Amino acid sequence: MEAPQQVPQPQAATGDFPVLETWDPSAQHRFIKPVKQINDGPDVAKFLTSKAYRDIGTFVMQLNRAMCPRKSVGADGKDKIQTFQIGSEYETQPVDSVRKLQDMLARIESYIDEAPPDQGPRRFGNVSFRKWYQFLEQRVTGLLDEFLSPSVLNFGSGDAGGATASDELISYLLGGFGSPQRLDYGTGHELSFLAFLGCLWKLGAFKDGKPGGDIERSIVLGVFEPYLRVVRRLILTYTLEPAGSHGVWGLDDHSFQPYIYGSAQLTRAITESEPMPLEGSLFRAAKPAQVVKAEYVEQERKRNMYFSAIGFINDVKKGPFWEHSPILFDISGIKDGWGKINKGMIKMFNAEVLSKFPVVQHFPFGSLFSWDQDPKAAAPQQTIHMANQPPSATNMMPPPPVTSGTSAPWAQTGSMSRPSNPGASQARGPWGPGHPVLRPSQPGNNAAVTQAPWARSSDRPSG
Repeated sequence: MEAPQQVPQPQAATGDFPVLETWDPSAQHRFIKPVKQINDGPDVAKFLTSKAYRDIGTFVMQLNRAMCPRKSVGADGKDKIQTFQIGSEYETQPVDSVRKLQDMLARIESYIDEAPPDQGPRRFGNVSFRKWYQFLEQRVTGLLDEFLSPSVLNFGSGDAGGATASDELISYLLGGFGSPQRLDYGTGHELSFLAFLGCLWKLGAFKDGKPGGDIERSIVLGVFEPYLRVVRRLILTYTLEPAGSHGVWGLDDHSFQPYIYGSAQLTRAITESEPMPLEGSLFRAAKPAQVVKAEYVEQERKRNMYFSAIGFINDVKKGPFWEHSPILFDISGIKDGWGKINKGMIKMFNAEVLSKFPVVQHFPFGSLFSWDQDPKAAAPQQTIHMANQPPSATNMMPPPPVTSGTSAPWAQTGSMSRPSNPGASQARGPWGPGHPVLRPSQPGNNAAVTQAPWARSSDRPSG
């Protein structure tokens, strides 16, 4: 008899802010080996109403809020501000679960020494990346056995002969390090690693950390940032191509999430009961305009994820910053502070990553990140963004009329337009009206920012 599938319950969250659910290990659970479900453009609309989409958004917002500086009243009655930086105790003195993941990433990185780059002529990525990836595939089961708790790997055992927690974890972990077929890496692979961490969260891997912010900071600073360092070394070693890149008209060739968490690090401080600030900056925080100063970026990249990501751009690209990274250059002109930038990053992540067929088409769905419909999801509205998805082979009918944005519980409506005279117009972007968004004129290719349930003007639950 098939084991009944448990109904996960959301974990209690401090201050009523949504937190990704954790599952009861005593309940039986039927795992599903993750499979591809997004095969053509219309499937993206279904993804935007799925449980996986809801859970991705909840986890990103949870990690994002944890990185925001905190304020409290000290013994002397004065405000005390706490910030969370690269190299802090969250990275250097983590809980055991995080330390083991750091050791696993170090082991994965060491495989580069076993697969030195091919010295022959090449036009695109180095073929030795396939050898490195083969090492990872061959050893991934052993890595999980060595660095993850048996309680995670044997979670909810009871469906003999079926898929296991390891099957789902392996799928997302392997997906987090690029494509050996295309010799590329991009935001879809970064999303897969986030899902790997989300799976671990649901399976209770991080229960040894202090909930309500501390363990989330360790996940971001102690696992996600070290993961980005491994990926950056892979990109440099094997000259991996950008996957699904917009060229200079994208935010970044390879990554997106460090800009979310890095901007959160610099927003104005909040108390534990306050939502994310929508404007303002930490006192004496680096100014957004300083991203164009290479020497300043080199200094700040050691502490902040936003500047660390820009530092890597400077490592791989030459020439004026405004020329090779015009979107980031535009953002550097925002006067309302890092809170405004963080708000825009959330909306842009929804539009440019989660709502883009080329990015999410390879994301697989199992039980932990489910293709099943979220019963609370609103039906997505048709947008310019959605209308430009690749058509279904079985449905060549013209798209429905375009409206302003999909209704999703975590993002406000906005749009990112492509003015015909780049650099001259003031378009409405995710950072608000009047802010320039440099985009070339490409009729019919406007990127509307969809509206999602986890990026409203406040990150408090709407219900």
